[in-house]
Amino acid sequence: MKVVSIITVNFNHSYLTDDLLHSILQKNSYPNCEIIVVDNASTVNPIPGWQEKYPGITFIRSEKNLGFAGGNNLGVKAAKGDYLFFVNNDTVFTDNLVSTLVQTLEQHPQVGMVSPKLLYYDQPDMLQYAGYTDMNYFTARNACIGQFETDQGQYDQLVGKTGFAHGAAMMVKREAISKAGMMAENFFLYYEELDWCDRIKRAGFEIWVNMKACIYHKESISVGKQSALKEYFMNRNRILFIRRNAPWWKALVFYGYFLLIVTPRNLAAYLRSGNNDFIRQLRRAIWWNLTNGVNSPDLGFRA
Repeated sequence: MKVVSIITVNFNHSYLTDDLLHSILQKNSYPNCEIIVVDNASTVNPIPGWQEKYPGITFIRSEKNLGFAGGNNLGVKAAKGDYLFFVNNDTVFTDNLVSTLVQTLEQHPQVGMVSPKLLYYDQPDMLQYAGYTDMNYFTARNACIGQFETDQGQYDQLVGKTGFAHGAAMMVKREAISKAGMMAENFFLYYEELDWCDRIKRAGFEIWVNMKACIYHKESISVGKQSALKEYFMNRNRILFIRRNAPWWKALVFYGYFLLIVTPRNLAAYLRSGNNDFIRQLRRAIWWNLTNGVNSPDLGFRA
């Protein structure tokens, strides 16, 4: 029986991680699992308390916030699993989640990564994810299938290829990681799982969704509150994703699109809303890409 490593990252929300661990221990019936929790330099170190409550779980403390990719990569380095199940710490497990995803990877050797159905925890009849469309590399846009639809079973028979896995819950074969490498840490926040999916596909694997498996996500349907941090990384990493993954001729079209359409549109929106600092963040995002290589390390966010 394959070993599954369940990996999650905590940053200043230990109560969410507690809820996740409770749900794993209560709902997971797959017997050959290890659980790894990486604390990404939370202000208060929660690990001593967790070690008393959960003696069978592996806890790793990073003294620096390594971002989504860096935190998960720490977990990968400690993991023993044949399959690695990356889950956000604001998710909640359901019955047969792990075993259904394992079965998918077992029965389909060409699949390198698979995600389950995602439902909003606070509105459990509302879909968040039933797969992704392919990326339009001219615009760096794609669509999340099923999002905000009432779940009436309309996608429940969907088991097969999708454009991208969902970063909140994705099970990956170690073989795929060995061939494609771990997540690129210089994204830090946003787009890292999309980049990883593209690299796994280029390594010869398929990305699947299995709607017979389900996980609840506590992300609010109103998520997306603007912040300087989000504006910087969303713009910077959108460009970086294209630089790393698009064919050169599609990348050229994207650069023109971003400079001539996206940038003026964003500037107008920032001015209308009075978010003048976002203008600086957009300028910094573009400048970072002009002055750094695709593998340059991220030096952190400065407000």
